[in-house]
Amino acid sequence: MEPLQSNEELIVCSTEQFHDADTAEWAVQLFGVYVMVVPIILILGNVGAVFRKFETLKTTVNIGAIFPPNTVTEVAFASALARASMESERYHFVMKAVYSPFGDSFTASKAACELLSSGVIAVFGPTDPVSAAAVEAHCRAARVPHIQAVWRPPPVRGLEQPTPPGINLYPEAVALSKAVALFIADSDWRSYTLLYDDDHGLIRLQEILKHTDPDLKWLVRRLVPGEDNRPLLKALKSTGETRVILDCPADRVLEYLRQANEVKFFEDYMSYVLMSLDAHTLDLEELRYGLSNVTCLRIFDHSDPRTRSYLADWIARGTNNVKIPRQSHEITVEAALASDAARLITDAVENSPEEFKIEAQEISCDSEDQWEVGEEFTNHLLTNPIAGITNMINLDNITGERLNFNVEIMELSNSGFNSIAKWNPETGFNYVRTADETSDRLAEKWQNKTFKVVSRIGAPYLVEVTPKEGEVLTGNDRYEGYSKDLIHEILKEILHLNYEIEIVPGNGYGSYNKETKKWDGLVGHLLERKADLAICDLTITYERRSSVDFTTPFMTLGISILYLKPTPPEPELFSFLKPFSVDVWIYMAAAYLMVSLLLHILARLAPNDWENPHPCDKSPEELENIWHIKNSCWLTMGSIMTQGSDILPKGYSTRWVCGMWWFFALIMCSSYTANLAAFLTNAAMDDSIKSAEDLGMQTKIKYGTLKGGSTYSFFKRSNVSLYQRMYGAMESARPSVFVKNNDEGLDRVLKGKRDYAYFMESTAIEYQLERHCDLMQVGGLLDSKGYGIAMPFDSSYRTAVDNALLKLAESGKLVEIKNRWWKAPPENACVSEEAAEEGAAGELGVENVGGVFVVLACGCSAATAMGIFEFLWNVREVAIEQKMTQSEALWAELTFALSFWETEKPVKHSRPSSPDSGTDRASRASSVLRSAADLFHLNVFNK
Repeated sequence: MEPLQSNEELIVCSTEQFHDADTAEWAVQLFGVYVMVVPIILILGNVGAVFRKFETLKTTVNIGAIFPPNTVTEVAFASALARASMESERYHFVMKAVYSPFGDSFTASKAACELLSSGVIAVFGPTDPVSAAAVEAHCRAARVPHIQAVWRPPPVRGLEQPTPPGINLYPEAVALSKAVALFIADSDWRSYTLLYDDDHGLIRLQEILKHTDPDLKWLVRRLVPGEDNRPLLKALKSTGETRVILDCPADRVLEYLRQANEVKFFEDYMSYVLMSLDAHTLDLEELRYGLSNVTCLRIFDHSDPRTRSYLADWIARGTNNVKIPRQSHEITVEAALASDAARLITDAVENSPEEFKIEAQEISCDSEDQWEVGEEFTNHLLTNPIAGITNMINLDNITGERLNFNVEIMELSNSGFNSIAKWNPETGFNYVRTADETSDRLAEKWQNKTFKVVSRIGAPYLVEVTPKEGEVLTGNDRYEGYSKDLIHEILKEILHLNYEIEIVPGNGYGSYNKETKKWDGLVGHLLERKADLAICDLTITYERRSSVDFTTPFMTLGISILYLKPTPPEPELFSFLKPFSVDVWIYMAAAYLMVSLLLHILARLAPNDWENPHPCDKSPEELENIWHIKNSCWLTMGSIMTQGSDILPKGYSTRWVCGMWWFFALIMCSSYTANLAAFLTNAAMDDSIKSAEDLGMQTKIKYGTLKGGSTYSFFKRSNVSLYQRMYGAMESARPSVFVKNNDEGLDRVLKGKRDYAYFMESTAIEYQLERHCDLMQVGGLLDSKGYGIAMPFDSSYRTAVDNALLKLAESGKLVEIKNRWWKAPPENACVSEEAAEEGAAGELGVENVGGVFVVLACGCSAATAMGIFEFLWNVREVAIEQKMTQSEALWAELTFALSFWETEKPVKHSRPSSPDSGTDRASRASSVLRSAADLFHLNVFNK
């Protein structure tokens, strides 16, 4: 009880120093606490003595370790040994630590010799590659296992591996580089820049290059720690590079990223991959709200209960000189591997056979002594997989390198680093973030961003709005058109994002200058990161696609020809004769006369065509043949006019002639009707050019396209001989046939009087045809392509914009927007070609059929003349028969003819003949004429 008495005396002395009652009372209370606590301390001391006595029954195993002073790595290693000692019933593990400054290989060598001479079964550390190599050499010579947790270069192929191999728990170099290379491939990188700040970093990056696509463009640059690297980073920014792999220690990452941020090399579209496995422990608060994509690697799951349990041990064991992590995500890979290394050694000892005696041997570095069971124990370590903080640890029996480790891909967000994928050498990548989570992450990233949309002025895609009197337009209200409506539907209505429209300087689409090796126009604006999106009638071409990214096409089109419609010719008076050539008309007239004459002759020869004039008389004295020349001509005329006739032949031969003539008339009438419609409705058709082939085969009509546009590139790069020849003709034409914009090309077509044709996208032609009725499209499409929304490569919002376009297409909104801007107002709209053709086929003007009226008038005039002649001939006959004068007969016949109410005409009989010689002469003359008329059947005029 002497310690207690001593304490009482101490307290009494202390209480005498108080001068008032309150302090004396407080001292008495404190004395009571001491009286209660001291027995408890004595009890615990006795328990500890018992525990120490139990520990002395275990076999003590000494394990060496080399650390820099005051590091969490030492705490992690010691905590793991302490836990193993508590869990083991046979062994008590003791850490023998020697301190060596980081990078001091000489001190590390001395530390290794000190540990070996003290008798240890294994040596862990140090944590820098150079010092570790020196320690490994001493341990290998002494056959004492050496465990490392540090990156080291891959072994040289072909060289014999040293025995026993050094054990390294750090992920195998080649496999780790392969994981990064596969991530690059999965991310569709087209180029990247490798930044490093030490020689080991260069070796690591070389391994990445070995596993990436050799077609990828890459650039390697070295950073200088502690110096101003901003000029280098600014030069890299000017190259347009957006993908960076940064290999440096974790404590220098923030320094380099700050410098990159100062020169705007840490902005939107930038992606950084941090090679340090401790990058996830960094506090990037000042950078996490930026638009750059920051990715790092981690080889353990900080949410694993095992990890948190080990961290609790560290916190309990920590000292004031060492900063212990308070959260599992702050654990460094070095500390985690140190804990796993201790666990590997203790498990190997614990699981060793009982007959295997693990007794440390004191070995001097100056001697050639070796640990007798060292190689066997090393093999036991290599074949003893364990589950540690960094997951399962499997080692290669030949090289001692770690196999089959897991790598988590971490991405920086507003809440810190989050896991997006896991990689394993055997299973490859497994992305753990869902599509919805990705969308939410991107939406979170874009919520405070105003997208810059660049476009160009050109109807109907985008035009400037003319403000009303007193109105001031600002922002996006200054413009209207198809492009604005489309981008508004995508960004504002579907994605709920803010945007601002800008006009590209020069109003150019974007062409590549081989001399300056730069793009201009919209493409150049995107490459310089001055805009996020470009929308207009921008064609997706291979050359542009290799420099910027495109969405799926929102409009499909092709190249066609814009040409001026021909001026309709003045209709000819006798255009109804056009269906047949002059030769055909002559042959038809000849055929008509020949068939009529043939019918007349055959009818006189055919017995069946001689008929009884009086059917009631069964025995006629004479037969009558009605097929005189007049009736024959009438039958053939009625047939070819498709009117028929009331008299028909009865003879076989005459009927056969009529059948052949009717067949001939059928074919000719049908052909005439069909050709007449074609000639009258297609009178305005022009046969000069019908396709690009026709245009290329002639030299009279000049043709051109937009200088530097996609159509220009189509002809310039085409492998088709026709298009190559046409491009050569366009290049050599003077004055130049190329134009600066589509409006200039349209103007040349309108003013060219059909001497100029313009190659243009079919959608633009469709728009112009709605508003210019004197224009037409010639031929079909020369190619097939599409308009797309352009953006910088690897834009995070590309998928979102693509999905929005698909929604618009499925809902019919794309068609609605196009019709809104393509269709002209009804009062200004042109009639379509189909409607024009239908109208032309339904209506024929007087100028088209005027010749028919002329023929009718001529025919009626001829009939009138024939009627007058026939009337006068009849007057002469009447005068002779009635013994009247010509004037008397004319007056009598004319008076009766003009009496339209008279429908019956009395027959006048001849007067008695007089012996007048004159009359006899007239009678004889009349008889002669009748005989001649009978011969040619002309007496029909008297019937």
